[in-house]
Amino acid sequence: MFKKVRNFFYITWVQHLIRVGLATLIAIGICQLDLSYLDAWAYDLRVRTTPNTQPSGHIALIEITPTDVEFLQGEPKADHYSRLLIELKKSKPKAVLFLTDMHNLEGRKNELFKLSQETKNFKKLFFTIRQLIIKGQEDEIKAPAPLNHIPVVMNLITSDDTNFSKDNVTRRVILSNSGTEFIHPQLARLFNKKVKDDKYKGQFDFLTSKQAYIDFRPSGTYAPSSFLTVMQGAFDAEKFKNKIVIIGRNTVAESTDYKRTPLSRKLTAMTNLEVHANALDTLILDSSSTLAPKWVNYFVTIIISILALFSVFTLRPSRGLLVLLSALAAILGSSYILFALFGLAIGVTQPIFAIFICYYFFIPYRLVMENRKSWEYLQHNKILSEVEELKTNFLRMMSHDLKTPLARIQGMTEVAMRDPSPLSDLQKQALDNIKSSSTELTSFIESILNLTRIESNKVDLQVQSKDINNILKTVSSKCQFLAKEKNIKIITELEPLFSVKVDEGLLSQVFTNLIENAIKYSPNDTKILVNTEEVDGRIVIQIADQGYGIKSEDQMNVFDKFYRSESGDTVDIKGSGLGLYLSRYFVNLHKGNIVVESELNQGSTFTVDLPMNV
Repeated sequence: MFKKVRNFFYITWVQHLIRVGLATLIAIGICQLDLSYLDAWAYDLRVRTTPNTQPSGHIALIEITPTDVEFLQGEPKADHYSRLLIELKKSKPKAVLFLTDMHNLEGRKNELFKLSQETKNFKKLFFTIRQLIIKGQEDEIKAPAPLNHIPVVMNLITSDDTNFSKDNVTRRVILSNSGTEFIHPQLARLFNKKVKDDKYKGQFDFLTSKQAYIDFRPSGTYAPSSFLTVMQGAFDAEKFKNKIVIIGRNTVAESTDYKRTPLSRKLTAMTNLEVHANALDTLILDSSSTLAPKWVNYFVTIIISILALFSVFTLRPSRGLLVLLSALAAILGSSYILFALFGLAIGVTQPIFAIFICYYFFIPYRLVMENRKSWEYLQHNKILSEVEELKTNFLRMMSHDLKTPLARIQGMTEVAMRDPSPLSDLQKQALDNIKSSSTELTSFIESILNLTRIESNKVDLQVQSKDINNILKTVSSKCQFLAKEKNIKIITELEPLFSVKVDEGLLSQVFTNLIENAIKYSPNDTKILVNTEEVDGRIVIQIADQGYGIKSEDQMNVFDKFYRSESGDTVDIKGSGLGLYLSRYFVNLHKGNIVVESELNQGSTFTVDLPMNV
């Protein structure tokens, strides 16, 4: 038995290890898939649904609007920019950044010279260019004279066009490339007090660049001033004081002036002005989101895969689906909370993909296995049905074909024993053995037939109002002959009782079995006490003997089907092992109880208590 249990647990653990290994391999395979587009979509969804970080208040925008272009009869020229800087100088901004292309700026020579002079009134003023500046090519991208003294910096804002999600959405700001720092961290240091090469939250390496995710705010967060309004001096000077002023276009004329963002994927979702403002504020506030390391994604995907496989193979389909849906909700909920509270972005698409792969791939396998088991059970049931039919036929044969010959044998034996012709002692002994053997066989057949009736649920109570004492007197009288053979005296102490509704035939079998057992398991020259009484509205019947007794470890099993004690004193006593089982069943049908109390060599007492009303 212990070996079977050990083998069972060994097989179970082997199955668990196989499932864990299979789930791990599936998870690792899924993590190799390029799901960056779905990851980006999940990232954008979190950006759109989490609270926005408040802007730093250190950035102001000036935009060239369609109205400005119409009024100026074209794009602003050198003279317009000069007048803008004259007015802007009054506010004393901390830095000025031009996003417009100043290389092809129109204007007469004196206007360009005047613009050059005005730019010198600002400590930090930059022109930008939308291309990567490579070392050694700085002279090629300089502004034309007399503006060539103005620093030209890269205003690259990367989009996911050929890398990452490849959906042309802007999510990142480039901090540096090949060791060359871009303008955004330089300007951000005016307020965040970081030194060069300090790491920003969420900073990561990509090829030769260092990048960070932009903490986007909705379009319109940075209320811009129009170019014409500032140029004409119709603005509040405090609006630009000690701020980084970014000047750019919003003319709806060129798509390159706009970027798609996680907040919106429209073609004109956000102007370059606002994108640069968001990028700068992200660095000033150091509020970039952080991508979880790859090992976290591997770990979560493996755990989810293991959970999915165990749900598929060990739980009912409905409960397994509920567990997986709960796991899915937990992944989405925890990823949202971590992003909203800590800016930590955990990949969710691969764990979710693992749930669907493990569930929809292995559920058909489980169905095949269950169908196979169902077919096996069907075959087993078919065999069991055939066996049951054989048993029924056999019992029918016992009840009809065996009982009749046995009755004849018993009758002929009694006739022979009553014959006045003298018989030898050997003949008398042979007739006695035939009679006792046929009686035992008849009793065994009756027990088997009763067991069959019980197992087929065909035992119904046929209740009538009867006196329990009269039933006991009748049974005791029938057992007197068996008791005389061992010189055992049956003593009855029957307290007067009210008649109760019982099945006389079934209770007669119970009492007959208990008294005959008391006789069989008692030595010669002993006594058996049968007494009745009414206690708390119940009838209590006790049958006590002075027999060999029952071991304590056997007492809990004596009412089991086919149970026989292996005690040395009783091993030779014949019996079917069904008597007490049937007795308990018949007593329980009457909503009563039967118990035994016994000590070795002190005898046994069987107590039957029955309700007054069945």
